[in-house]
Amino acid sequence: MIKSKYKRILLKLSGEAISGKDGIIDFDFLDRIAKTLIEAAASGVEVGVIFGAGNIWRGRSGGDMDRVTADRMGMLATVINSLAAKDAIIRAGGKATVLTSTMMEPYAEYYTTDRAVEALTEGKIVIFAGGTGSPYFSTDTAGILRAIEIKADVFLLAKNIDGIYDSDPRLGAANFLETVSYGEMMSMNLKGIDLTASAMGSEFGPEAFAFKLEDTDDILRAISGESRGTAITK
Repeated sequence: MIKSKYKRILLKLSGEAISGKDGIIDFDFLDRIAKTLIEAAASGVEVGVIFGAGNIWRGRSGGDMDRVTADRMGMLATVINSLAAKDAIIRAGGKATVLTSTMMEPYAEYYTTDRAVEALTEGKIVIFAGGTGSPYFSTDTAGILRAIEIKADVFLLAKNIDGIYDSDPRLGAANFLETVSYGEMMSMNLKGIDLTASAMGSEFGPEAFAFKLEDTDDILRAISGESRGTAITK
């Protein structure tokens, strides 16, 4: 059992986080993520999850394609990741549901806030798929939107670096930021989350926390408030 800092969370996992070296999805790692989410839920945490789709398709990868069509393909790719995650959770003995931003029965239920909150209070892990349902919006924006709608205590951002810096640490010296506001994210043009998501967070919250995902225990540490990372405040 973990001691959680939060009652209700929304966790953003990129598509790259679950990508396999020899395939679209690393199913062994996804199975470990599933067990971690089940452990969190068993400790009384209400767990929401949203996936990116970079392991399958990004709208901006569409070249000369119509942007709306390319983004729709990306939204469908998030559904694939979400269904795989639901399957992993159920196989591990947990309870999960996938809610999509557009009607996709029989593959998943259509998202409404009431439906999501009801499932969370029942102890189900709720997986939000299909982004916002509209093109031109990233899964960062979809994630902060769903976090606001379900009144999550925190929007957890699992990343490939240990937080947010004042410049790209891969390009040279950069200062690690333990705390930064959404407004500062915009004014400094920081890339931890996109500008639309930062604008929504600055007005409506909730706080966010960016941390590095190397192993699934990193998720538990973030939920417990014991992880190194950057707190993004309203």
